[in-house]
Amino acid sequence: MRTTPSLLPAFRPQVQERLYDFYEELRNTDELFWDRHLSAWIATGHGVVSSATGNPALSSVRYPDLDAVSEELRPLARVLSRQMLYSDAPDHSRLRGLISKAFSPRAVETLRARILEAVDRIIDEAAPTGRMDIVAELARPLPLTIICDLLDVPQEDRPALTAWSEPIAEAMGNSRLDADRNREASQSMADMLAYFRGLLTGPETPPAPDSLRALVTAQAESTDQDPDELLANCALLLIAGHETTTHFIGNATLALLRHPHAAEQLRKRPDLLPAAVEELLRYDAPVQLMLRRARHDLDLAGRSIAEGQTVLLVCGAANRDPAVFPDPHVLDFERPGGRHMSFGHGPHFCLGAALARLEGTIVLEALLTRLPDLSLDTTEPLKWQRSLNFRGLTRLDVAFTPPSDDDSGARVTPAHGSPSALDRPTQPAPVGVCPVHPKPGDAPAV
Repeated sequence: MRTTPSLLPAFRPQVQERLYDFYEELRNTDELFWDRHLSAWIATGHGVVSSATGNPALSSVRYPDLDAVSEELRPLARVLSRQMLYSDAPDHSRLRGLISKAFSPRAVETLRARILEAVDRIIDEAAPTGRMDIVAELARPLPLTIICDLLDVPQEDRPALTAWSEPIAEAMGNSRLDADRNREASQSMADMLAYFRGLLTGPETPPAPDSLRALVTAQAESTDQDPDELLANCALLLIAGHETTTHFIGNATLALLRHPHAAEQLRKRPDLLPAAVEELLRYDAPVQLMLRRARHDLDLAGRSIAEGQTVLLVCGAANRDPAVFPDPHVLDFERPGGRHMSFGHGPHFCLGAALARLEGTIVLEALLTRLPDLSLDTTEPLKWQRSLNFRGLTRLDVAFTPPSDDDSGARVTPAHGSPSALDRPTQPAPVGVCPVHPKPGDAPAV
């Protein structure tokens, strides 16, 4: 009996380790097929995915009917529905325009010194021990620190925001949590919004002049913008601004550890680092899926899509399509042409593109130069988050030789010496952070 293809097995731990082989099997079956287990169309080919991301006939709205959402999740769903990630034009363009200035290439470049300093500090703390969990000690705290800096969040408040963001991110990436966890996610979002409301409107501490908080506060005061929309999108920036960048740093580090020849190539040729970031994003993307829903009956890649049907765009599969990326399972920092789909395309192309690229580039250079004998600690097997949407490790243990007492390590911060190849300003490439997730019922519990 012939088994019908399904994306469903992708969340299983045994499949996560061979995820891209599994995608290849699906793509070889069909680049666009109906998945009866998920009640959704699955797009695996680069051509289908890239054309669908900007197709105005496909909607990005996640919750078209809030009344159909469970009572426990509905408060969170109501907030998510006001975020630009899950909006269509003209609302999407309006919401994106409110805060896009804070993520322009020029604005992001001003964060370079802050990111360099944060990375140096993290490595300084870990270096004497000779061991590190890349996820917990570097990949998670770094992007959270930077996005909190952008939002002008006081240091003493950041642990609370971290605690609130975790259940929200879990609900955003998991379509069938139990009632208690959905309730926790909704309450965490309510707490986060209450915090941002006080931060943005409270007179006690004025915002830093160039912060995103100052920009949002000015928008709230000078326009008739719905303040709840502004708060909802601040929450989006905090959660999306660090969750997927965390996964990218972890995935990229693992790829270099598994391909020591590639790491050595970057040490010898630091000029390849910008291209390496793009290739690493293609090779193992932190976000695997984007969801779209048909506004009306349409044809897509020769298939008849009915109004209201869900289309899951598997970016991770598109990134390994041999029709666009020859030898797609090879990590090649000099790969010509081809645009990866890790973070979308078209109107919903990620707002945090430049920031994600800059953080990833600085982290990789720091690991390559300051911890040159970095190796994978195989004491515990690798574990991936059980999710169809996010691709990230729960931890990544590494070992290295601690520096001697008279060796402070080759730092990447300009204050410690001459600027590195990556300290020179570069034009950020079109990559960023944009998680997109199915509505409840469109995907399995993960």
